[in-house]
Amino acid sequence: MGDQIQFIVEKLNQEPFRKNYNLISFDSLESLQLLQLLSDVLGEIDPKHAVDIREELPEQTAKRMLNLLGILKYKPPETVSDLSAFRQGLVTGSKPVIHPVLHWLLQRTNELKKRAYLARFLVRLEVPAEFLQDDTVADFNKQYEELMEAFKNLHKEHEQLKISGLSTAEIRRDISAMEEEKDQLAKRVERLKKRVETVQNHQRMLEIARQLRLEKEREESLAQQKQEQKSQLFHAEQRLQRAQVQLKEMQHVLADSKPESLMKKLEEEINFNSYLVTEKIPREMESKKTSVYFLQKMVAEPAMTQADLTALESEIDEVKAQMNQLIEKRMIKYEPTDSKFSMYRQQASIISRKKEAKAEELQAAKEEMSSLERQMEQKSSQAHELEGSEVLTEDEFKQYVNKLRGKNTFYKKKRLEIAEITAEYGILQRTEELLRQRHEAIQQQLEAIEEKKGISGYSYTQEELERVSAVKSEMDEVKGQTLDNMSEMVKKLNAMVAEKKASLAPVIKELRQLRQNCQELTQECDEKKIQYDSCAAGLETNRSALEQEVKGLLEECAQEESNYRYINCMKRSLEIQLQRAKEEMKAYVSSDPQERRRAVREQYTRIILEQENLGKKLREKQKVVRESHGLNMKQMKMWQDFEQLMECKRECFLKQQNQAAIGQVIQEGGKDRLVL
Repeated sequence: MGDQIQFIVEKLNQEPFRKNYNLISFDSLESLQLLQLLSDVLGEIDPKHAVDIREELPEQTAKRMLNLLGILKYKPPETVSDLSAFRQGLVTGSKPVIHPVLHWLLQRTNELKKRAYLARFLVRLEVPAEFLQDDTVADFNKQYEELMEAFKNLHKEHEQLKISGLSTAEIRRDISAMEEEKDQLAKRVERLKKRVETVQNHQRMLEIARQLRLEKEREESLAQQKQEQKSQLFHAEQRLQRAQVQLKEMQHVLADSKPESLMKKLEEEINFNSYLVTEKIPREMESKKTSVYFLQKMVAEPAMTQADLTALESEIDEVKAQMNQLIEKRMIKYEPTDSKFSMYRQQASIISRKKEAKAEELQAAKEEMSSLERQMEQKSSQAHELEGSEVLTEDEFKQYVNKLRGKNTFYKKKRLEIAEITAEYGILQRTEELLRQRHEAIQQQLEAIEEKKGISGYSYTQEELERVSAVKSEMDEVKGQTLDNMSEMVKKLNAMVAEKKASLAPVIKELRQLRQNCQELTQECDEKKIQYDSCAAGLETNRSALEQEVKGLLEECAQEESNYRYINCMKRSLEIQLQRAKEEMKAYVSSDPQERRRAVREQYTRIILEQENLGKKLREKQKVVRESHGLNMKQMKMWQDFEQLMECKRECFLKQQNQAAIGQVIQEGGKDRLVL
């Protein structure tokens, strides 16, 4: 509801209304003023409704407005129970009825202007069926419907032309230019035809020229396609280069980044987002909701008078006095033990405020960084598009060619070596295979001999023992070398430790003294920091209290200023009304008849008498029409029957004449036959 009233006030303060309303002055409008305002808005949509409602009866005003709203296809809101309640609210100027109508009208003024303009020509006039029996009335009604359809078609064409953006003058100029060009081309073709007819084989030459023209057009189209493909290839290469550059940058970033740094960044981002979701955003939403609730409550309440303001001020003073008493009681009761807690609370509030400020700064910095990154990407893409592919200089190209030649010779040399090694590898592989086959055959023979002798597995066991003994001897040698190396290393380390101890002894003494001094300074720093924090907390509380007091005084000053302006406006309106009442009383009491005629009461009395006389005359006319209606209808029926009777007589007369003519012709034909 508040947004609706705000929208209405903004639209009424703009052109063409320029009412200079605010929320308070608009809300304080009376029912008659609201109806006049609605009539002004309807008059802006349809100029026929730009009237002063004081010059017409309330029923006429409601009927006029309801008729136009029905033409504009306005639907009452769901809060209105039925149409009768809506009509009654429109007659009385009820705010719950007028405000939605104004909001709906001001939202779509241009559309409704167009609809009202079309309604002047497209709303059908209902003709009773008995009047349509008359041929003249029926013809006029048919002509009226045809004109309405023609108007619909013309309006559609007009809208399409407005959308297309072409003017009739431009179209006429284009048509005239095209006709002139057509005439010139026709004359030129005639001259060329006359010139060509004298040449031999001109038909064949014309055919060849036509084929040549077609081939040239085809060549031009192929050249254009080739150019388009070249440009597409160039753009594709540029996109590929940009993608490669971006890929290199991403690979560089991934190569430089470590899992620990990435995890740390992710943890910081998660902590920041969790703080925003759990603390900052819910607190802001709650404050916004409370402010919206209070604003809606203030908008829903009626306009306050000075008595209401004084009553509220007295209540506020009483509540402040009670709060001060409760604070004094609490300070007396909890003064000895609550001082420390109050200091900690103050420090906690200061830290929370600092945290909120830093979070807002971080959010702003992130947004700025994202915008700068987008700008950097745009600039880099523009730079790549302007520079294109990199062009090598002559010296760089020579170096590149020499490097390729050296690589080519090296590649050929290595390729020969690989071929030799491959051949040798094939020979060695074949030799190994042959030796393996011989070894397997000898092994089988040895196993057969061992089975015959009854000592199967002897050779395998002997080989294993020899392998194990060889491995053991190697391990013993390695252990001996390792022990010798370790003993030498221990001796060297001991000597180095002794040297370092001797060199670090004076440094350690100095370090002990410095550590002692550092502990003393740290303790002193902690004490100073505690004192500073307590002092800062006290100053911060005083500053916040002073800020709140200044804020309250500023709000009170603004409220008093608005009250002063409101009272002045009310005073001026009352003075104007009082002046009008005095003038009316003076004119009514005056002995001068001319002066008394100017009084509003005399004017309304005169208008009422005139309307009553007019009503009497109209009722008398109605009575006369009702009395003569039956006779007139009977007379009209008799004339219609008489007309039908005369029509029948005319038809009978025509038929009789036709029959007499046919009989005469037959008689003449019979006489001719007799003569023959």
